[in-house]
Amino acid sequence: MNTDFTIRIARLSDASKLKDLFQNTVLTINKRDYSKAEVEDWASCGNDLSHIKEMIRTHYFVVAINRQSQIVGFSSITAQGYLHSMFIHKDFQGKGIATILLNEIERYAITTGIIRITSEVSLTARPFFEKKGYRVEKEQKRKANQLSLTNFWMAKELTK
Repeated sequence: MNTDFTIRIARLSDASKLKDLFQNTVLTINKRDYSKAEVEDWASCGNDLSHIKEMIRTHYFVVAINRQSQIVGFSSITAQGYLHSMFIHKDFQGKGIATILLNEIERYAITTGIIRITSEVSLTARPFFEKKGYRVEKEQKRKANQLSLTNFWMAKELTK
């Protein structure tokens, strides 16, 4: 188990750091799989801090913190089992943070009676989720802000 990172519940005061992490990750990491126009449009979805704060209030929303107290990743799931977000800081990719966050989301889901997690997963994140037992149910085009981007509706059945 990686002990360089801890998980805690997101706070409203984290919103602007979460916005920056989301936008920087999309603009840097997701440009491998999406055009410049697509990542810029997608990143603009994070401009509204009130939307991020609303998700912190209504979702099970967790952040990964490194030893320097920096937020290095976050994830959120609704009470209905929709995994809304999973983003890892561009400088902390490949360090097991997404696995730590997903394990926590799945633990929460199981303890609250969620038996199936669904998510809309980017081209970039699809291989990670497939390794974690998620299956593509359909490829789709989803509107980010102005543009429609390819992603995948994925799901995983949970067992206790």
